[in-house]
Amino acid sequence: AASWDCFNRTNCNCRWAEPWRPERSASAMKTFITHSPQETEELAGKLAALLSPGDIIAYEGGMGMGKTAFTRGLCRGLGIAADVSSPTFSLVNEYRGENATLYHFDMFRVESFSDLYSTGFFDYLDYGGILAIEWSENIAGTLPEGCIQVSLERVDDTTRKITIKGDERLEAALA
Repeated sequence: AASWDCFNRTNCNCRWAEPWRPERSASAMKTFITHSPQETEELAGKLAALLSPGDIIAYEGGMGMGKTAFTRGLCRGLGIAADVSSPTFSLVNEYRGENATLYHFDMFRVESFSDLYSTGFFDYLDYGGILAIEWSENIAGTLPEGCIQVSLERVDDTTRKITIKGDERLEAALA
C-alpha cells in the first residue's frame, strides 16, 4: 500500500491534514453475507440511507469482489439513476442525482502522491458529495478520520462476506 510522509497526521502541516467536516469515530462494525450481486446492491442501498454529504466510503477487496455492485446500490439508495461502471480507466466517475452526488474513484493504479494529486482527489473532498473509493488501501494515509470502511471478501463465486465499519449511524440502521 502506498504511503506518503507528508500525510502522516502527527507531522503534517498541509491543509489536507485538517478535518474538513465534523469527525465521527468508527464505533460500529457489522458483517453481512450476500449471495448475489443484487443482495450486495440491496445492502448498499440501506447504507446509502445513512449517508450525508462529505461522507467517504473506503472499499477494500480484490478484483471481482463486488465494489462496483456496492456502488450501484449506493446510487440507487441515494436516488441517483445512473449506469454505474468501474472507473478503472477514468479514475473517477461522477453520478449526480437531485439530492446527492456520488464520486466513484478507483485508486488501483495510484502509486505515489503525484498519481493521487493528478486524480483531482483533494478537490473532490471540498465538493460536498459522497466519495466511494475502490482500492482505498492504496491511499490509506490520506483518508480523513471517520471514513466508512467496507471490506468485501469472496466466500464462493456468488457469495460475499461484507464488513462495514463506521460511526454510530450503523448501530441500529443496518440491523
